[in-house]
Amino acid sequence: MSDRVAVVTGAGRGLGAAIATTLHTAGHRVALLDLDGDSASAAAAALDPTGATAVGVRADVADPVELRTALRDAADQLGSPDVLVNNAGRTVPRSVWDIELDEWDDVLATNLRSVLVATRELAPAMRERGFGRVVNMASLAGQQGGLIAGAHYAASKAGIIVLTKVFAKDLAASGVTVNAVAPAAVRTPVMDDMDPAELARSTAGIPVGRLGRPEEVAELVGFLCREDAGYITGATVDINGGISMR
Repeated sequence: MSDRVAVVTGAGRGLGAAIATTLHTAGHRVALLDLDGDSASAAAAALDPTGATAVGVRADVADPVELRTALRDAADQLGSPDVLVNNAGRTVPRSVWDIELDEWDDVLATNLRSVLVATRELAPAMRERGFGRVVNMASLAGQQGGLIAGAHYAASKAGIIVLTKVFAKDLAASGVTVNAVAPAAVRTPVMDDMDPAELARSTAGIPVGRLGRPEEVAELVGFLCREDAGYITGATVDINGGISMR
């Protein structure tokens, strides 16, 4: 994988940083995009202090112009990406009755529209080369609905599952796979903002008896990005501790 370039959005910390680490360990050169440019740079420096195989790039994925610019900057530094992991997301725990429309639009822009923009920016070159991997971070909330993370979050994740299928069908014959990963509760910094009592109740309902670890999700993403995962496309892969079995 030493010739492969990967882009991970929302990679400054938590799940995105874990995914970037897994891909870098597998031999990818990795561009870590994040709204917090300092966090992205620090996470990249932890992977490669020289900047030869890991770079941090500030990007507000809710802004299409800024996102496209960041993706082109990443390509200029590391080469044209072969792998895209759309991980950036915004979670706002709030009752559906209390969501302001501006907040609704911003969550959808951050979580869903960014997937459209980034995939349309990078996938054409993947198609031309005959190889590419796109992995979109969905959620159990997008499959079953979810009140803890907010209705706008759940709606955006449901949209990601559909958009994954649309891109997968369009790109399947060109050697580019597009899949989604749907975690349930994973112990990441975003949970620090959630109600502890609600979080405890959610954990109690997980059959394996614990929250997921970022590294577990990252390993699944890493597998879907491998060359020998080319027969998996359009799938939404669950990783939820047994909360939902099918």
